[in-house]
Amino acid sequence: MHPFHRDKREELLHLRAAFGPWGPPFGPPGHHGHGPGPGRRGRGRGARRGNVRAAILALLAERPMHGYEMIQELEARTGGVWRPSPGSVYPTLQMLEDEGLISSEESEGRRRFTLTDAGRAEAERQAAPQTPWEEVTEGAGLSRLRLRGTGAQVVEATMQIFRSGTDAQQAKAIEVLNDTRRRLYAILAEDGDEGDLDTAETGEA
Repeated sequence: MHPFHRDKREELLHLRAAFGPWGPPFGPPGHHGHGPGPGRRGRGRGARRGNVRAAILALLAERPMHGYEMIQELEARTGGVWRPSPGSVYPTLQMLEDEGLISSEESEGRRRFTLTDAGRAEAERQAAPQTPWEEVTEGAGLSRLRLRGTGAQVVEATMQIFRSGTDAQQAKAIEVLNDTRRRLYAILAEDGDEGDLDTAETGEA
């Protein structure tokens, strides 16, 4: 087995020991798009489905980009709520190119896409008060965005302990994570108002 794959396998086994059979809450590091199923990142309750076509045109109206850069931009601009898969982005790019709305050229080993004059006109035509990524996050709620960000920070801290912590530190980390997991499931088992988290953060009743 190649050393890289062996290291990744050990890393995933360590995370499974900490988080249980489903792994960490947002998928193992270095592998994007976990959630409801393989290769998909869940949008969370209340989040809207993103319009990939409109988002691509809006992004390219700002500057030329390559496909993976667009995926990263949309994930960053939605706080991780929406990360469209390559399986939805690249076919859409090909469709837009076939329609004459974008053009592409090889740059540093990657295809970089640019709006054509027709594409810029189409981007202006579809312009709305909210960008496509703002429409996605509108229904997600402040608490859900913060929860996702906090969860990602916990995963990063876990990996730092995995890579550089002593055996004793790693054992303590597993105890903390196991306790945290149990407490999180206990929260789901409680009866409560769905709006409590947003109310607590905004201070509004």
